[in-house]
This record gives sequence, structure tokens and C-alpha cells, in this order.
Amino acid sequence: MTAVTGDPLPLGVKAADGKVNFAVSVPAGSSACLILYRKGETKPWKVFPMKRASGRVWSVALEGLDTSCYEYNYQIGDQIVVDPYAKALEGKSVWGKPCDVQQHEVRGSLSQKAFDWEGDAPLEIPYHQVVAYSLHVRGFTKHFSSGVKGKGTFQGLIEKLPYLVDLGVNQIQCMPVYEFEECKRYTNYWGYGEAFCFAPKSAYAASKDPVTECKEMVKACHRAGIEVVFEMPFTDKMPKQMMEECLRYYVLEYHVDGFILNPLVAPMEGILADPILGTSKIMTHQTGFQTVMRRFLKGDEGMVGDVIYWLRHSSEGEGIFNNIAGHTGFTMYDMVSYDGKHNEANGEQNQDGPDYNYSWNCGAEGPTKKKTVLELRKKQLYNAWLLLLTAQGTPCILAGDEFANTQKGNNNVYCQDNSTAWLDWRKLEKEAELHAFVKALIRIRKQYPVFAPAKEMQGLDKTRCGVPDVSYHGESAWRTPSEVYSRQLGVYYSGDDGDGEKKAACFVAYNMHWLEHEFALPALGKNQKWYRIASTREGVLEKPIKLENQKMVPVEDRTVMLLAGM
Repeated sequence: MTAVTGDPLPLGVKAADGKVNFAVSVPAGSSACLILYRKGETKPWKVFPMKRASGRVWSVALEGLDTSCYEYNYQIGDQIVVDPYAKALEGKSVWGKPCDVQQHEVRGSLSQKAFDWEGDAPLEIPYHQVVAYSLHVRGFTKHFSSGVKGKGTFQGLIEKLPYLVDLGVNQIQCMPVYEFEECKRYTNYWGYGEAFCFAPKSAYAASKDPVTECKEMVKACHRAGIEVVFEMPFTDKMPKQMMEECLRYYVLEYHVDGFILNPLVAPMEGILADPILGTSKIMTHQTGFQTVMRRFLKGDEGMVGDVIYWLRHSSEGEGIFNNIAGHTGFTMYDMVSYDGKHNEANGEQNQDGPDYNYSWNCGAEGPTKKKTVLELRKKQLYNAWLLLLTAQGTPCILAGDEFANTQKGNNNVYCQDNSTAWLDWRKLEKEAELHAFVKALIRIRKQYPVFAPAKEMQGLDKTRCGVPDVSYHGESAWRTPSEVYSRQLGVYYSGDDGDGEKKAACFVAYNMHWLEHEFALPALGKNQKWYRIASTREGVLEKPIKLENQKMVPVEDRTVMLLAGM
């Protein structure tokens, strides 16, 4: 093994032409050395001085190095430093075990195994056809009830793919899966903060080979017709160009379909213009849909105008998605079960987490045996699902909401690596009716294209037939109930959106009032009638029911009704 002059780029490690190049950024006034370890050992084997190659980059290249037999770190000044560009780390395979970098307990891996993608590529599912599912890789299957062998790992997620396919989702959004430090003064369960963003998390690999297992997860998802999106929150301490390099790396090496970024930190302009990322979904979190729909759901005044906007708003142009529940804030079940947050177990005197959740406990705080409260909660849950899955933006389901997962009123489980944050799969059997309802609604969304148009509807008569693509109604046809006290809205999708293909017409009656309201129905074309296909009270009907009155339909209190023209 011989040390020779290294190259300044690329930063990190690159093996080519019989040598392995090491390059690292070094603060002004410091120097750097490369430390090699025999694989699996914490005692340094050899130290190689590095030289300043260009600017603040120091480098060295080694000829004759067998990368499968060694690991590495840098010594910069008097500190042991793990390569921020390391593609995998050694010493971090056990979740929750503190590791001391200065004692060489964490090291960069040099092993680079070939992976057979078998022709795999990102799926590029059109934005408007996506039904997303947000999950935490560990929490998704860590609970004993998950029934998988690889609990809390990429492998465990692969084992659950048949469930996701059956549910009907075609995109998973994963919270951070890179090497973050979970052992802080609190348990960093979510994975936010400083991290080694190029390295998949070792503790998420049942096989102890996170690189291969993460790639296997992506490939298995693609075979199942499911896109994989990684949340990459980064931090403001991470160099901007490094963020772009990181995203390109995951697209090229892991075939990832997209990313969820923090636009206040990430260099969005450069990322959106990057040709490698040109077909990737670049998304950000937004709370507009969630806030509006939660307020409408519980019966706040003056919401109809905002509801119209979010029911119609396309997600693609802004790189957003619609959710009524996310990992920050209440789950969907907790949203209808708690008025206030209950984060005492987090150890911050219930001061953490959002104070405004726009939730309503339906008459009792938390667990209750009151039949009237439980019935109202069920009704509100069904309403929430109808609001989410009949809106035209890209819907995103929080994992477990489809079977009423609860976090017991904790709206900020960032430090709860336990059954509070893990999915309890026993509820899938207990809430089989709700699960079947969500599954059927996803099927309806795919069956009726008016709920997922390729382009945002404009409320215009694009086919010059006298009927706009989308219109809004109340107790009087063609009149939007826009009074401040209105809590009801009828939405008519004519199926004529100007693309030359007539689609089935649909009408959705949203009544969030505590009183029954009648809705005037627009007249359909010749030989067509209105049929009820789903409602909050009945669920999704196996066989559509023709309305006796084709001009008016009564909708009971706190109910959504879905009609189709046939």
C-alpha cells in the first residue's frame, strides 16, 4: 500500500484507476491525517499525512488498498472526525447505543458492493395520480404486533408492502433514514438535526448492511408500483452544494423518486434547476390544507371560501401534498379525541409541540365509554377521510390513520421511541370497518378521474356546453353558500374539463353543520341520473343507490355524501 498525491475533488472517497482518493474540507490553520482501521477494529492501524490540495481541501490517495478490509476516519487538528461524505458508517448498527467518535467507535466504511438493480428506475408516477403514505421506518414495524421478522428496519417495510399495495397507496414518504444521532439528552426518534446524510442508517438494517438493504427496499417498492420519497430536512450548518450533491447521490445510487425538503434551508432554486433531479418530485411541507379542513370539520364559521380553494388546488406546481394529519400534530384519531395536547411524557412540562391543533374531542377528553361521543368521533373520522380523498391535490396519509392509530394525545413524539410512537397493528383488526372504508375511498378516487385531474380545474366552461368543469352549490343550485355562518358546500364536477374525454360527473355534499341541510342538484345530461355511492353514515356502497329526488338531496348533520352521475 502506497500513499501518493491526492486530488481535491470529489470530496469524500473515490476509487478509480487502481487508487483510492480521500479528500476532506479542513478549517483554516488546521492540518489533516487519514486514519485507517482494520475492518471491525477501533484501534488505528496506520495514519497517513494528508496535504493541502486546493483551497481548504486536503487529500491523499492510496494505491493497493483493498477497500473491503479497512475503515477510515480523519484526524483534523486534535479531533477525530468522521467523513461527512461517508457512504456508510461502522459502529452504529445498534439503535440507542452511545458511540464515542474520539474513541474511534464510529468509522467510515470503505466497502463498496455491487448491486444488481435488474433494470429498476424511478417510477415517475404523474403527480395527480399519487396517493402518498407517510411513515417512520422504525416506528412502522417496531411494535410486536407488526408481525414481521425485520422489526423496525428496511426489511420490515419490505415485508409490509403487500399491505400497502392492498390499501391502494403508490408512494411512501419516509422520515429521515440517514445516519443521525439518536442518543442525545433526549431520544432523537424522528432523526432531525445534524447527520451523516450520505449514509443510510445502520440501525434500520436487519442485515447489518444498510446500503444493500435500503436499495433492496427501494427496488421492492418499485416492483410493487410504489414510489419512495425521502424526507431530507438537512440543517443550516450543511453547505448548500453538499445538499445538492446528497440529493443527486440518492437519485443515482438509490433510485429514490423524490424528496421532502425544508425550503428555508435547502437551496431550492439550484435543486429545481438541477438536470439530474429534473424528474424527481421535490416537495415541501405545508399546513394550509390541514388547518382549513380541520376547522371546517369541527364547524368553524367562515371557512367555505378557503375550503373551495383547497378542494380545487393542484399540488404539483408548488411541490406540496394534502394531509389532515402529519407527524407533527395529532394523528387523525387524536384530532377527534383531544382538545389539548398531552405531551407530559416528553419531559418539557407540556410546553413542546403545537398549541393550536384545530381539534375537537367530540365531548370528552381522551378515552371514553360514552356511546354518543364514540359515535360522533367515528362520524368525524369518516368526514375527515372524505375531505382528504375527494380534494384534488395529492393526498398523503399518515401511517396508521387508516386504522385509527393513537398517540394518546401526544402531538410531538420526537423523543418517544416506544409504543406511543410505534404503530400498534392490533388496531387494524379492531378498526377493520374504518380500514375498509379508507381502502374503498382510495379506489373511488382512482375510479373517478374528476377527483384527480391532470390540471387544476378553473371553474370554466371549457367545452362551451353551458356547464363549467367545477362549480359550487348550496340549498340553491349554482349559488355558493358563502355567508359567514355557512358550514355546508356542494361541489359539482361535470366531467367536461376540455381534454376531449367526457368523464363521469360527481357531486359531493359537505355538511359540517350540526343541523341537516338540503342540497340542490345540478341537472345531468340526457338519460343520466344521480346515484349515491358513498357517505359518512353508510360508508362506500357496494351497489350505488339511485336518488328518488333528482333535484334536491337531504344531507344529515355532520355528514359528507358522494354522488355520481350514471
